[in-house]
Amino acid sequence: MNRNRRTAVQAFFTILQNANLRGFFTGKIYRGALKSVCVPGLNCYSCPGALGACPLGSLQNSLTSGAFRFPYYVLGLMVFFATLLGRGVCAFLCPMGLLQDLLDRVPLKKVKTFRGDRPLRYLKYVILAVFVIAIPLAVKLTPAFCKYVCPSGTLSGIMLAMADHRLFDLMGSRFILKAAILLLIIIASVKICRPFCRYICPLGAFYSLFNRVSLLRLELDRESCVHCGACSDACGMGADPAQDPDSPECIRCGACIHACPRGALLYGTGGFGASLKAENKK
Repeated sequence: MNRNRRTAVQAFFTILQNANLRGFFTGKIYRGALKSVCVPGLNCYSCPGALGACPLGSLQNSLTSGAFRFPYYVLGLMVFFATLLGRGVCAFLCPMGLLQDLLDRVPLKKVKTFRGDRPLRYLKYVILAVFVIAIPLAVKLTPAFCKYVCPSGTLSGIMLAMADHRLFDLMGSRFILKAAILLLIIIASVKICRPFCRYICPLGAFYSLFNRVSLLRLELDRESCVHCGACSDACGMGADPAQDPDSPECIRCGACIHACPRGALLYGTGGFGASLKAENKK
């Protein structure tokens, strides 16, 4: 799938998840029955247009409540999305992914990698373990990632305040900290492909754990591959599909498929795609 088609898919699902358009003008959050359903990507519960709930927010609320109950429903949905698409959720269904991809289109020279890039990629797993799981479990009523980090929540707060200006008076130092994180992500996204997804997003970290077993896979026809490097050059996430098509950094965006001059890469389901291509060669 080329970039423009994928952007159209991203835009469709972003609008679908935020179809409460009246909320953007009234500043009122939708609280109907759909709000009990988690969406696949990072889409804040408090977004004025949001119809569903964010899986990370729901998970933290379950862990941080006074009477702990194992979050079977939330984790079950997250595992379902992960085993079905892996980090394909990041490429097609996440509004934060769409925002970063649009910023990546700004015509400036991009930074592919830099010193510290590889170690920084482990930060998202630390954030998942500490801010999403450990702190909510240890400190009641403290959904730490939502409270101190989440850029989607910051954007939602800004949109709510734009509809109801009285909310600006309630924004304190914690919101300023989150706004600074959001601004840093926006600036970095102009030069680095998806910095939030690469280094910070705990939801992407969770989905990445399933990349090697998910139904949607990136498959390599090793007989066709000539190791020209076109796929790794096209990968904005810094993965090398010719070496590891199931890399946890791969978001299944399809840029490498589109770039490969030999057609050696394709979408598949655990070997089915490559097998089908081999059969078609006979």
